[in-house]
Amino acid sequence: MVKPEKELTWKDLEIGAVVTEPGNARQYRTGDWRSQRPTYKFDKCIKCGLCWVFCPEACFHQNDEGYFVADLYYCYGCGICAKECPTGVITMVEEEE
Repeated sequence: MVKPEKELTWKDLEIGAVVTEPGNARQYRTGDWRSQRPTYKFDKCIKCGLCWVFCPEACFHQNDEGYFVADLYYCYGCGICAKECPTGVITMVEEEE
């Protein structure tokens, strides 16, 4: 993972989250405003990658065991991954402060 030069939060975004400079989206860690986050029970996972395919933020990556996990710095908590998971591995839980 590439470390941004300066870690930005949603408070640093322009009104309407307009990106004014090309190529800087990695700097905006948009996951800090979500209300839910994905959790996993990998014992049922078939490593199909549908969570990765359907994620609108492309925040999923494969770990060393081949399981797909979300990078919570960029996860919006939309729950699409949980809805599309055919084996019910992913469930959404309330985010804790």
